[in-house]
Amino acid sequence: MAGKRQVEDQAWFEGELEGSEFRDARLRKRFGTLLEQLWKGMGQTIPLACQDWASTKAAYRFMDNDRVSEQDILSGHFQATAQRFSSTDGPVLVLQDTTTFSYERERPELIGYAGSAITSAQRRGRATPSPQCGILMHSSLAVTAQGLPLGVAAIKFWSRKKFKDTATRRSKVNFTRIPIEQKESFRWIENLRQSTTRLGDPDRCVHIGDRESDIFELFDAASEHGTHFLVRTCSNRLAGDGGHTVAEEMSEVRVKGLHRIEFRDAKGRPHRALLEIRYRRLTVWPPVAKQRHYPALRLTVIHATERGEPTGRKRVEWKLLTDLPVNSRVQAIEKIDWYAMRWKIETFHKILKSGCKAEESQLRTASRLTNLIAIFCILAWRVFWLTEINRSAPEAPLEVALTATEVTLLDQLVKDTARAAQAPALSRCLIKLAQLGGYLARANDPPPGNKVIWRGMHRLVDIQIGYWLGRENSG
Repeated sequence: MAGKRQVEDQAWFEGELEGSEFRDARLRKRFGTLLEQLWKGMGQTIPLACQDWASTKAAYRFMDNDRVSEQDILSGHFQATAQRFSSTDGPVLVLQDTTTFSYERERPELIGYAGSAITSAQRRGRATPSPQCGILMHSSLAVTAQGLPLGVAAIKFWSRKKFKDTATRRSKVNFTRIPIEQKESFRWIENLRQSTTRLGDPDRCVHIGDRESDIFELFDAASEHGTHFLVRTCSNRLAGDGGHTVAEEMSEVRVKGLHRIEFRDAKGRPHRALLEIRYRRLTVWPPVAKQRHYPALRLTVIHATERGEPTGRKRVEWKLLTDLPVNSRVQAIEKIDWYAMRWKIETFHKILKSGCKAEESQLRTASRLTNLIAIFCILAWRVFWLTEINRSAPEAPLEVALTATEVTLLDQLVKDTARAAQAPALSRCLIKLAQLGGYLARANDPPPGNKVIWRGMHRLVDIQIGYWLGRENSG
């Protein structure tokens, strides 16, 4: 019975472990054990998740092992992501973004610096920002056009030896003269290359980034690797014959369609906006200092601007740049909807910080923390996937998300509501899982979110342990 329980419980772990590439088979075995322990104790400290001193000490030694890196930890997950990618059809959006994990330490030099922090006292006195101890992470998350996260495709961790005061340096250094390989922004190009190679079908990949990704070297790298990009631009580059700018070209383009959107602001308040859509295929030139190294590219510029001036908020205005062709209003709206998917990587980062509590770890060095966060990335993806498969593919087979034991327990623990009874089998069970986490499942409630899913899974894991202990003790 114990052997059967172990196989069932570890069903989804095995897929993420199968392609793991560790230098020692014992490290791979320890990683599998630790991944299971942290999943069952998601959001808890390492001692609480491991339960005893031997397991806790083994976890700490794994994090501190010189033969273990974040790339080793995620190697199996990268391969599993590529397999999920190959089993889907159509374009896949590779969302890129950077996030910061902040810590307070007596010896911050062991971790490094991530940025600047301003306390309330300093803010009143207009003091200089103080360095912030932490780690930066730049990740690429593969997502289907319907919003289902397939997994992390590339990742990079780093910290700074000292606070990077870019504003002060800008008056002394011409950043356009510095090779891209010597800048932190090279991470965008590294992730594009790595994720494109891992996924194995460049033409299906569309790499999406915010205004920080508006880098001409990124556009050239995408062209070189035969893949695609869609970024929000902030630079007014030379266009056409090089004698005028993109803004001047787009000012001559008439409105080619309208698109009504609904969204929520940072405070969760609902809003509506009517966007005017313009698009044009242009020849876009690199910066003057780089024209000897990079050719001009034929790109599509899309401007989506809110009609009229809204009250109490900023006007919606997106300026997008892509190498994909846009020949109709429908295609333009499709690209706008794809860019709107970029918010999903923000949600992924939120799960890392709120669900896994990555910023509450007490590990003291950067290498230990990056190894721990790499494991958390797999757990955060799993929670996100469980949430989104209920929204984008509720008709999927039940066994892709839950084991037979988990389904049995959910049926016994949670009564069917009128809403759940009418849903497909997978959606019905995931709604019950969310109800364990506090989801009310009322008729007009939106689909369950990540928070109730990870709370529900945490409770279900504890219940399942008691279930198996009862089965074994009763013979």
